[in-house]
Amino acid sequence: MAIVVENLTKKYGVQKAVNDISFEINTGEVVGFLGPNGAGKSTTMKMITCFMAPTIGDVTVEGASILSEPEEVKRKIGYLPENNPLYLDMPIVDYLRFSAEIQGVEKSEIPARIGEMIEKCGLNAEKHKNIQELSKGYRQRVGLAQAMIHDPEVLILDEPTTGLDPNQIVEIRKLIKELGKEKTVILSSHILSEVEATCDRILIINKGRIVADGTAETLRRQAQGQELLTVHIEASKGDIQKELLGLKTVETVSAIEGKEHWFTVQSRPDASSRKEVFDLCVSKQWYLLEMTGIETRLEDVFRNLTN
Repeated sequence: MAIVVENLTKKYGVQKAVNDISFEINTGEVVGFLGPNGAGKSTTMKMITCFMAPTIGDVTVEGASILSEPEEVKRKIGYLPENNPLYLDMPIVDYLRFSAEIQGVEKSEIPARIGEMIEKCGLNAEKHKNIQELSKGYRQRVGLAQAMIHDPEVLILDEPTTGLDPNQIVEIRKLIKELGKEKTVILSSHILSEVEATCDRILIINKGRIVADGTAETLRRQAQGQELLTVHIEASKGDIQKELLGLKTVETVSAIEGKEHWFTVQSRPDASSRKEVFDLCVSKQWYLLEMTGIETRLEDVFRNLTN
């Protein structure tokens, strides 16, 4: 396991910002860490990266403990904080050289690492500028470059696409997916479509506790519960709604207002009605013009778990 979090708790007086959470992340996983503001995700990231000590519990990163081996943990992690602190009066190349030096990169390797990071993070056109001359999006790219300059095994990215335009978001998303082939990545974001497109797995935290853990598809399926189908059938005779309701796998059927011969079909728990609806149409010689599953959106899952 790349990261093992055990009974992690952070208290501020009587308030628990993080409340006894445990989870594991495999090497090479890209994990999205979601939660509303104040849920505890940034606090958790700060404890994993040794920026903040836990009140109770421990985290091991590639076998090193944040309690007994914090310097070793820091060497293994690249961290992009939410607010992306940068030395604005420094040129990009000088800042990356400085970041590489404090991360212990061999002097002979630093120029190659800087060149690789400038290329990977799309900084070629801006590399001769001071950081203060950059747009917010390009400053974010510099933050990503410094997080990766020492080639860490684990990347912790807190809101990595903040301030980027749609084209830049696609580029950074692609970069994160490529990095996930060889590194472990944890990223937080409020853009749920971005998390779904980028991450292999999703953790949702609310009020300091983990309330969901799984792939986007798994979380949607768990939230949806019973199968819902939208069905459009053309028939010259017969009561379509009554016949659908008579299927053994169907629990409810309701006509869709304003649409003739359109129905919402809810299946019984742990059952699917697709085959039965199709067979019914064949036996009745009806035209099945459309049958579509109604999928729960990740936004709906998030709201249900965090409201």
